[in-house]
Amino acid sequence: MIGHRGGPHKIGWPIFAALFLLPFFVPATRRLVEGQGPAAVRVLLALMMYAYGACYVVFPVVFGKPRRIKLTFGVVMLALGLLSTLLLDSSPYILLYATATLAFLFPAGWAVILDALALGSIAIVLLVDGRLDADGGDLISVGGITLAMFFMANLIRAVRRLERANEEIATLAVANERQRVARDLHDLLGHSLTTITVKAGLARRVLESSGDVGRAVEEIREVETLTRSALSDVRLTVSEYREVSLAAELAGARAALRAGEIDADLPYAVDNVLPQLQSTFGYVLREAVTNVLRHSGAKRVRVRLGRDWLEIDDDGTGADAAPGNGLRGLTERVGVVGGTLRSGPRPGGGWVVRAEVPAPGPAPVAAPAVRAEPAGGLA
Repeated sequence: MIGHRGGPHKIGWPIFAALFLLPFFVPATRRLVEGQGPAAVRVLLALMMYAYGACYVVFPVVFGKPRRIKLTFGVVMLALGLLSTLLLDSSPYILLYATATLAFLFPAGWAVILDALALGSIAIVLLVDGRLDADGGDLISVGGITLAMFFMANLIRAVRRLERANEEIATLAVANERQRVARDLHDLLGHSLTTITVKAGLARRVLESSGDVGRAVEEIREVETLTRSALSDVRLTVSEYREVSLAAELAGARAALRAGEIDADLPYAVDNVLPQLQSTFGYVLREAVTNVLRHSGAKRVRVRLGRDWLEIDDDGTGADAAPGNGLRGLTERVGVVGGTLRSGPRPGGGWVVRAEVPAPGPAPVAAPAVRAEPAGGLA
């Protein structure tokens, strides 16, 4: 009878509890009705007994209440159970309603303390009355069942905590995937669309200034190639199968800077860069070149590569641009491989971006050279 929030079902539980109380209520009520003694005393005993049963039926109401309310309810129910056991001269079994309830109602520590006190008190009373031999077996049974209820309650709590942890993990996984897709699409589309804009502008200027249709058509063809490549990259990025090549990014940067009429001093090979860093450095180069084309107004760009570092500097005014999502995303990418990304103005004017990943140990054997893709290839 467990509800969806981990507590007793507030509709099904009262029915189950009432049926479970019948083996206690029926004989106890009959003894009170047929018993001797003042009617007022018997009425008070009956009220006490039914109040105890009512606590067992309605305890789901206080399941989600503050600890003070639950503690008050538990102490009252336990006291009524003890009094019912003693004053009605009943079996210790009736104390089970209170001890089992406390095992589910309270955290483990409180449940152990209160249930141990209750069972200990009953044991002392039975010992004093000389009933320990007769009712000791029932008391042991109550203790065993209470212990089983205690472990069941803690198992339910553990399962609920695992469910909440799984829900949180799923939420974090969704958030991380959204962040990854947003970062990848920013890095991908930011550079591709910037290059497309620059090339389309160049084609327009060629047509306006010299009317060189052949040159303009060549630029438009490269724009078409770039758009197809960007569309393919978007599909691969969403499915998380896209890989960035540093050699391809160098080729793409050379074409984009040439279209933007920016003098580019770029290396022709990436052999000296650690293979495991080439993808990360490819992202860094892509974003740095995109920022040069968008914001800097630079006339010259220089790229230098090392075994575990990459540096891009220009003579533009990039210092006036505030850091955006691109640089933040790059910082995260470089941080994943244990490196750092620094960007800022350089002495004498201009802007510099440097990514560095400390890689101690002897330099590995140089990897085979990666063939650069044709100009404008951004796949």
